Amino acid sequence: MLWYIINFGIIIVFIMLFLITRQTNKRWSKINDYLGTVTNTVNSIRYGDLSTKIEKLEHPTYQNVTDSINRMVETLNDREKMIIEYQGELMRQNKLLESVINSLSDGILIINEQMHILRATPKITSWFGVKGTNIIGKSILEFMQFDDENINLNRMNAKDVFIKHSSTKNFTVSSIKLSIEDNKKRYVMIIKDVTNEREIETLKEDFVATLTHDLKVPIVAEANILEFFLDGKFGDINDKQRLALKNMSISNKELLNLVQIVLETYKIKDGGIKLVKENIKLNEFIEKILEDVSPIAADAGLHVNFKVGRNIKVTADPMQLERVIKNLINNAIYHSNSKKDIDIEIGEIPNFITISVIDYGQGISPKEIGLIFNKYYSASKKFRKIGTGLGLYLSQQIIVSHGGEIVVKSEENVRTEFCIKLPL
Repeated sequence: MLWYIINFGIIIVFIMLFLITRQTNKRWSKINDYLGTVTNTVNSIRYGDLSTKIEKLEHPTYQNVTDSINRMVETLNDREKMIIEYQGELMRQNKLLESVINSLSDGILIINEQMHILRATPKITSWFGVKGTNIIGKSILEFMQFDDENINLNRMNAKDVFIKHSSTKNFTVSSIKLSIEDNKKRYVMIIKDVTNEREIETLKEDFVATLTHDLKVPIVAEANILEFFLDGKFGDINDKQRLALKNMSISNKELLNLVQIVLETYKIKDGGIKLVKENIKLNEFIEKILEDVSPIAADAGLHVNFKVGRNIKVTADPMQLERVIKNLINNAIYHSNSKKDIDIEIGEIPNFITISVIDYGQGISPKEIGLIFNKYYSASKKFRKIGTGLGLYLSQQIIVSHGGEIVVKSEENVRTEFCIKLPL
């Protein structure tokens, strides 16, 4: 009897184990099915399909995981839409920027430190005679020729360059280093076609030079006639007539000086300043200049003082140096708004002699001091006086050709000093 009970109990245990195992297998089967669904969903997301979602399940544990995965998919889907919108906007901005760059009249190159082309605008490919991307990777030296063999990409500003394929045109090139946070050096080169500007400048200069040369002939003839009148070669003249003729002669000389300044300026550009140097004794030289300018100063109610000191000698072109000193004295007369005299001083500093013209008029502002030697800049316009703006430019060029310079010190409404420095 006991044996039967034991056997029956064992059978019951096996039956229960079978039922438990069957239930467990069903449960693991569901888990495997769920894991398979999750795996498929994750793989779909991995390959870019963000429309896949896990269906809702009744089991609360599975449902939490399902909801989390579905929310993640929705978030990724939203992020993808945002990224697509940003990419679209970036592409539109890139196309706009590229269109603007390609429409520029200047050509733009991006090169590396070996001067190989990384990118070029259509203008460049047209000027270089190369189609499309065939230009990429090639050296700029295959297409361009520089005057100077030592090319400094960090310091190139409006430098003349010859482009072999466009040999009938004139070009300038500028370059700047790109600020990129990597170890590679890249540069932007901007090439500008200046053919039209050069042609216009040449035509303008030729016109002005021809015009001023043709003007000079009648002005000189007028000056000679006035001298004949003043010398009485056409008969006696009374005092009023003499005064009027003297004033006309002074104005004529000023006009002739303006024309001469314009002519000399263009001569400088064409062939530089040609100097014929002599040994000059400054005391006698300046006293002779004062004989010419004193009447002009007297008409303005001024006097030019020159204290004769040691008779310093300097080697210079007397005609050119006279032009500079007269110009500085005339400027001092024209821009003086006081009745204080004008002083001229000569002196010596290490390696240089100095000639200073000092007036006590309205002075020059610090901003203007940096401009007054520029071509065509004229402070005369500010005070409604005649001036080409070339006088100081020409004076500085003359002194520089001697190896010196003109320096300016000024305190507004107090004192202005133009100091010529010439090497000993």
